[in-house]
This record gives sequence, structure tokens and C-alpha cells, in this order.
Amino acid sequence: MKRLWLTGYRSYELGVFNDQDPKLTVLKLVLNDIIVEAIESGYDWIITGGQMGIEQWSVEAASKLKQQYPGEFQVAVMTPFAEFGNQWNENNQQKLSRVRALADFTANVSAQPYRSPQQLRNYQEFMLKHTDGAVMIYDVEKQGKAQYDYRAIHNYMQNHEYDLKMVDFDDLQDAANEYQENQNNSFQ
Repeated sequence: MKRLWLTGYRSYELGVFNDQDPKLTVLKLVLNDIIVEAIESGYDWIITGGQMGIEQWSVEAASKLKQQYPGEFQVAVMTPFAEFGNQWNENNQQKLSRVRALADFTANVSAQPYRSPQQLRNYQEFMLKHTDGAVMIYDVEKQGKAQYDYRAIHNYMQNHEYDLKMVDFDDLQDAANEYQENQNNSFQ
């Protein structure tokens, strides 16, 4: 069993504030490619959190790939604590509920509601110990909340065999350029 942790920026950190944002098309294509590569490399679990942004979009992308790769992989949504997302507005809570419904497995690392930052560190430790590698859509040049996951992964890698693949803004720009070129070619 090979398990991949997929994480990265929150939606607001990428300037994506609705589902019709053109950036989302490119991000979902990139996520699709990441997940296909993971499946074809032998990963049979895609594990992510429930944060708005890369994590939720990963679940949506993986769900669409289930038809193409039936029975080859499963998706888990792990959240750091009980009642995760309860402080969000109703629309975002509904999105989280839909994402959880798409997953094959969902659970909270802590059975308690949020009490302290230690629960977030425990979540990172859980994710590291229960995955074989990670892909982060994250650029160290433009820090965001995922910097804490990035640091935890790097610290873990000092004493453990663990794979980390980074997808940075240059990679995203390349994907956007390729997408635009493909769109232009389809109209010729």
C-alpha cells in the first residue's frame, strides 16, 4: 500500500474566490495530472485535508478519475480536529460536506474540537506517519499557511525516507501556458 499526502495553498491564497475562476481550470488540470501520475506510480491512497483550496479540489479531481481508474485507488479526507469547518460560512460548510461525501474514508485526527495548535502539529505527524510521500502545490517564494506543512515535511525527511514533490508558481504558469496553447490550437 502506497499513500500520498496532497496539500497546498488555500483558495484565497491563490486568489480563487469562486468556482468559475479561470485559474481553477488550470489548477484542476494540474491536480488531475498529479493524481494520474501517483496512481500510475503505484499509489493506492490519495490522502488530504479538508481545507478550502488545493485539498478540496484534490478530492474533486480524484473523484472524477475513479471512472477512469476503477478500484485502483481510494481517497481519504483527514481533518485535524472534530467540528472542523464549523466556523466557516454556510456555503463553505456545504462544500466541505460535499467533499467528504466524495471520499472513500473521512475522519478527524483528534476527537476533540479545536483546543490548541498542538492538534495541528498532531495532524501533521499523523499525515507524515501514514503516507509515503507528499505533493505540495506550494512555492517557498510565496509563503502561505501550507508553509507549516512544508516545514514539517522537511523536518521529517531528515530522519525518514519520504518523497516530496513541489509544484510551484513556475510549474503552474507552464501549465497555464500549455492549456492556453491547447485552447488556441483547438480553434484553428
